[in-house]
Amino acid sequence: MTVLGTRPEAIKLAPVIKALRARPGVETTVVSTSQHRELLRQALDVFEVTPDVDLSVMQPGQTLEELTVRVLPAMQQAIAAGQPDVLVVQGDTTTVFVASLAAFYQQIPVAHVEAGLRSHHLYNPFPEEANRRLTSVLTTLHFAPTELARQNLLREGVADAHIAVTGNTVVDALHLISRSARFATAPLPLTIDPTRRLLLVTLHRRESFGGALRDMCGALRQITASHPGVDVVIPVHRNPAVQDAVLEELSGVERVSLLEPLDYVTFLRIMQASYFVLTDSGGVQEEAPVFGRPVLVLRETTERQEAIDAGVARLVGTKGENIVSAAAELLDDRSAYDRMARATSPYGDGHASERIADLLMARFGHERHVS
Repeated sequence: MTVLGTRPEAIKLAPVIKALRARPGVETTVVSTSQHRELLRQALDVFEVTPDVDLSVMQPGQTLEELTVRVLPAMQQAIAAGQPDVLVVQGDTTTVFVASLAAFYQQIPVAHVEAGLRSHHLYNPFPEEANRRLTSVLTTLHFAPTELARQNLLREGVADAHIAVTGNTVVDALHLISRSARFATAPLPLTIDPTRRLLLVTLHRRESFGGALRDMCGALRQITASHPGVDVVIPVHRNPAVQDAVLEELSGVERVSLLEPLDYVTFLRIMQASYFVLTDSGGVQEEAPVFGRPVLVLRETTERQEAIDAGVARLVGTKGENIVSAAAELLDDRSAYDRMARATSPYGDGHASERIADLLMARFGHERHVS
């Protein structure tokens, strides 16, 4: 049983689902909590994956507490009905932690894709850092994307025999999509001038709501004002805390395009067309290096240190002056840009999903409920 609820989970689990379904004798049930219904559906459609069970737990304005208490009994019922040999989750959402807890209560082993990411700050990012730490306690088989993630788990006392370094399945997903006809023909919501430099921006982190978010918007105004040959595009997140700030600060600003949330294929096409990316998203930190696009990380901490160490991403924080300075360096210093603009990913070779499917088969293919 594979459980997903948000667009990043769909993107990173779809290749795993496909790899499992390609193996004879494997029955794979896909359960959706619909934590992010519209964005989740768009991502699943790209990979032609349809959930077998939809728990439909999301409600407008729902708090984390309310989401938690809705997911737990719904997952309990889904697990009791399906009686899987193993529950597969990915990442660090509320869906991941609560589904893992429901499996634990029924003594069903949990396999955690993208295990071992750590910022080492409990409230940053919030609530992801707590979700992934709690999930690790409940996990039987940890699929670490990198050696650094493996070392994090070992330091927390996870037995080495329960950890496998597989690579990150987002690389698999990007390889699948970028080779597709759908990617080549996807219409774009704006005209991209190849003689200008396009900056792609995504903002949505809870810990940035308020003053930090407005400060980042101010930095974007300064960047465009000081660089006439630069355009900025921002797919605006639907969270009202993001929409209100971004629309108030950036509506009508020359050469700043504020878009509705994009489907995943269109988003990747714009990323590929961009000069570099400014983001507070964890997933984008992994995706942009695959296309050779430098990443300025608009956060105070990151659990994806691998991209920083590889020199394809830079942690710049949320203060406006730091963002403006880092962006100016990439825009004004070609050698600095070239050092970061390398199509190399520290997150794997595009075969992580196959490794995960093989490991699941080896561990759970012949025995039920192995702990």
